[in-house]
Amino acid sequence: MPFINIKITREGATTEQKAELIKGATDLVVKVLGKNPATTVVLIEEVDTDNWGVGGESITTRRKKGL
Repeated sequence: MPFINIKITREGATTEQKAELIKGATDLVVKVLGKNPATTVVLIEEVDTDNWGVGGESITTRRKKGL
């Protein structure tokens, strides 16, 4: 049973966009690995930009700097 964990920043991804991510990730695992879509689990985790860092800075800070 494949388990796919997608992490995105919490910035307003719509329900429709999340549904597309779930379908697309499932379809990819079926196509590439031949897995059963009925047993493929997709989890989307939304993370506040204060809790996501790149290059030693939070995404919130980087966005304020225009990075």
